[in-house]
Amino acid sequence: MKQNWGAKWKTVLLASAATLFAFSLICYPKQSLEASIRGLNMWWEVVFPSLLPFFIVSELLISFGVVSFLGVLLEPLMRPLFRVPGVGGFAWAMGMASGYPSGAKLTARLYQEKQLTTIEAERLSSFTNSSNPLFIFGAVSAGFFNNPQLGLVLAVSHYLGNISVGLIMRFHGIRKERRQSKRQPRSFSLPYALRTLHRTRLKNEQPLGKLLGDAVRSSVQTLLMIGGFIILFSVMNKLLYMMHLTEQLAPLLRHLLRLAQLPEQLDIPVFSGLFEITLGSQMISQTDEAMLMEKAVATSFVLAFGGFSVQAQVASILAEANIRFQPFFIARLLHGVFAASFTYLLWKPLYIKTAGGMPTHIPAFLHAAKDSAWNEGWRLLQQYGPLLTLLFLCLYIWLVIKAVSKSRGRS
Repeated sequence: MKQNWGAKWKTVLLASAATLFAFSLICYPKQSLEASIRGLNMWWEVVFPSLLPFFIVSELLISFGVVSFLGVLLEPLMRPLFRVPGVGGFAWAMGMASGYPSGAKLTARLYQEKQLTTIEAERLSSFTNSSNPLFIFGAVSAGFFNNPQLGLVLAVSHYLGNISVGLIMRFHGIRKERRQSKRQPRSFSLPYALRTLHRTRLKNEQPLGKLLGDAVRSSVQTLLMIGGFIILFSVMNKLLYMMHLTEQLAPLLRHLLRLAQLPEQLDIPVFSGLFEITLGSQMISQTDEAMLMEKAVATSFVLAFGGFSVQAQVASILAEANIRFQPFFIARLLHGVFAASFTYLLWKPLYIKTAGGMPTHIPAFLHAAKDSAWNEGWRLLQQYGPLLTLLFLCLYIWLVIKAVSKSRGRS
């Protein structure tokens, strides 16, 4: 009976939320359109062109057996550290290089390929999703803060926090795993890795053109879903602000900010960052009442938490593979706390000494890389990203039409 009442309350809550959202769209059509265009521009200019190459290459590497090859070589590292197979090293590296939600997509793909157990997939998804360096150095540091030196402390804190989450999540499901038959980890063996590569490639008898077409189609389909979530949460965040719900809910965040000894004026920017990291990071950078270190700590938390927009994307990807979302959400909270803590601890050695010209162990060439390479990469992405997006959308439409015509011809 209690379970029935719980289901009914859930139905009422979801229906009420959807109705309120529809009503707010009618009341604020102009603001909703502006927020929708803002989300679309972010997806069109940055998200699609930056993630698409990684998605396509990942699909091909899995099909050709390269991931299985790397899995054998990385098994002695990944199994003792994170209690996941060696193939998790590939998902981890690609997740850090390409950013959200690549780690979840690769984890789901490896799970569907039966290279991961359910518990291993939950562990792997918890620490393979992170922000990519281009966004941290280009958009946040150089773009929002106009301070390229800030990128180093944000990036180091972000990825150290991710590693810390992985080391903690290695204990997730350990009791349940003990009751199951354990996989015996293999030692490093290059000949065995080469044999695995060859066997995996032979299993996939599809021609190269078909593999490439499937990779493009699957990648674009995932990115279309991601774009929908970005636009949805951009609009939702704007409507919460227009209905003054942000001002009503932000005071709850002030108590946590006081505990962390951060200014209360960061409440609305951090609250916005809980929904969408780009807007939240930008608002934090524009808060004049906070010192730079306090802004950096708050930004680190927002980047690590990922925002509900990213989490909704990951939840959708994991749900398709029947992987639980709860461990991922807990990991995001842990990542936020770790990243913010590392930013505070590393502020003096990685920013004060570096930016102030004091002696440091960081190589001097990193300054040039931060000031030019990442910033230039971000500028080129915004300039030529829309063209790449348009070309691959046209290719995707052509592939879909071709697949539909083939299926009709067979029937």
